[in-house]
Amino acid sequence: MAEAAGGAAAETAPLLRGIPDEIVVWEILVRLPPKSLLRCRAVSPAWRRATSTRDFLLAHHGRQPSLPLLCGHNSLADADDRSVDIIPLDHRTGLAADDQVQSVARIGPIYWFFRVEASCDGLLVLSINCMSLCIRNPATRQYAPLPLRYGVRLAGMYLQPPTGQYRLLLNNPHEQHLDAHQCAYYVFTLGSGQPPRRIGCLLHTEGLVLGTRSILLCGSLHWWTGQIIMVFDTIAESFRQMCSPVVSARARLFEMDGKLAMYRFNDAATDIDIWVLEDYKSEVWALKHRVELPVAQLAVQFGEFCPRWKAVVQSCDGDVLLLVRFGDWLLQLDINGKLVASFHSKALCTTHLHIKQTLVPHTFFPALEGYAVNARPFI
Repeated sequence: MAEAAGGAAAETAPLLRGIPDEIVVWEILVRLPPKSLLRCRAVSPAWRRATSTRDFLLAHHGRQPSLPLLCGHNSLADADDRSVDIIPLDHRTGLAADDQVQSVARIGPIYWFFRVEASCDGLLVLSINCMSLCIRNPATRQYAPLPLRYGVRLAGMYLQPPTGQYRLLLNNPHEQHLDAHQCAYYVFTLGSGQPPRRIGCLLHTEGLVLGTRSILLCGSLHWWTGQIIMVFDTIAESFRQMCSPVVSARARLFEMDGKLAMYRFNDAATDIDIWVLEDYKSEVWALKHRVELPVAQLAVQFGEFCPRWKAVVQSCDGDVLLLVRFGDWLLQLDINGKLVASFHSKALCTTHLHIKQTLVPHTFFPALEGYAVNARPFI
């Protein structure tokens, strides 16, 4: 009886003495980063129960910042033992440079090369040796290879609102019986147990093979093809075209304050123009910023400027970040071209992606063959 009474007392004991449980759970614990929250679960069974419900995990995910994603490609024991660090760039004021680029996961068995291709709700799709795909959750250390045949390429990832399913948009430019100017497209539902479903083809003039540099916004995936913007409606699962403010191979799409935006380098790669789609339905674009990079000044301190594929524009919590490679340095500049932070690492690479970490469990993971937790390829 005394043992039962002790158990009942433990059940009703406050999580933190002197603070109501509602405040502890919904104002304090819900704001912690995933690693800190997982450590908190070791404090007591009551803390573990309070932070393991689906409602709490959804609220916790909603509180996490959406941060620009960097990757660190490293050699471990030797040149053939490679790894990739998943690194959110935490640009919040007051953090030291080293604290801004803390790895949340390291991935990389011997002889495998990983590249992050897509990010959605804290889930990452990576390519392995540029031949196959896998999906991972860095926060929960869940992993599964994807059962896709050779030659199929990833174009984007999305959560389909009507079904609540996570889906991949795939293409296969080498499918048999296709015209040379066509590319077949498929939709693959994670955990469904079904093979990819063919949804049609695109012609060369429509953006033959869409890559993974897509922007998910307004319920659609968007790609810049160099001429036009291709749009994939994730509900109807159909393609359409959108007008563009420029025609340039140096242009890229990104999201800015909840709107579709585009940036373009000039021919000398010293100026950046930034357009914003002010009216999505009417497709009205406006030139918002022209940023002059102090290339000569920065090159004296940091080395040679590397504009091609080494510079991206990101938006985070209302701030526009310019991430530019100079020699062995990755520099963060603001919208005025002013140096904000510098990171000395040759292995640190930019991506066009954001990551918003999540501890929410996903039912599709166990349904995938080869599913594992806390095992290789996580290091």
